[in-house]
Amino acid sequence: MGAGASPLLIAGPCVLEDADIALEIGSFMQKAAVKNGFGYMFKASFDKANRTSIGSYRGPGMERGLEILNLVKQELHCPVITDIHIPAQAEPVAEVVDCLQIPAFLCRQTDLIVAAARTRRAVNIKKGQFLSPWDMVHAVGKAREAGCEHILLTERGCSFGYNNLVVDMRSLPIMRSFGCPVIFDATHSVQLPGGGKGCSGGQRQFVPYLSRAAAACGCDGIFMEVYPEPEKARCDGPNSLSLVDADLLLAQLRKVFDATSGVC
Repeated sequence: MGAGASPLLIAGPCVLEDADIALEIGSFMQKAAVKNGFGYMFKASFDKANRTSIGSYRGPGMERGLEILNLVKQELHCPVITDIHIPAQAEPVAEVVDCLQIPAFLCRQTDLIVAAARTRRAVNIKKGQFLSPWDMVHAVGKAREAGCEHILLTERGCSFGYNNLVVDMRSLPIMRSFGCPVIFDATHSVQLPGGGKGCSGGQRQFVPYLSRAAAACGCDGIFMEVYPEPEKARCDGPNSLSLVDADLLLAQLRKVFDATSGVC
């Protein structure tokens, strides 16, 4: 990433289910990314610790999850990224993945950021729904102080009343001014947190509008959660895109990135 570089696509299922579906999604999205001029990084979580309900599916756990992520990495020859929730997970996860992700709800957790940064892997810090974009300079400072040289920041919307989010596109250039690539999370930004019956809802129909706007604002990449049939996904289905719709959207986004290159 950087001046003249291809935009990055971070895409995959919200949470790992099994190896076959991970490889199916990763293979499709990698081909779609290459076809449309994007770099590609596979994303999936081995554990979603911030589910709405105690009965919500959380994932296969760290041991099995890392096995699946390593398989995707070896089979597709692409970088992989996953979340960590506690400092103790940083080192073992860093042995497999290329980038450690700090969840939005945990972006102020100093020990977590420091543990991720000390692995010398790239770190993607998602901006909390409760934070202003300029407050993220402190999260960046923590990671840099701990020795991390490759920091990404991700915008995923801000709390706007109950069960709703809103995106302030000013956050993209503001966070970019910290000297970090900025990713726009197109699918979590249309999430309705806790807005379902014991789960989060979503409005995937608005993903194209927000992602095109973010590309025009000069973000460095797009993050999206995808699934063959989103209605059957075990996590974040309402705000996930189908593989076909994601492919079509990437073609649109490539045109926006090209049209605004050198402007933002």
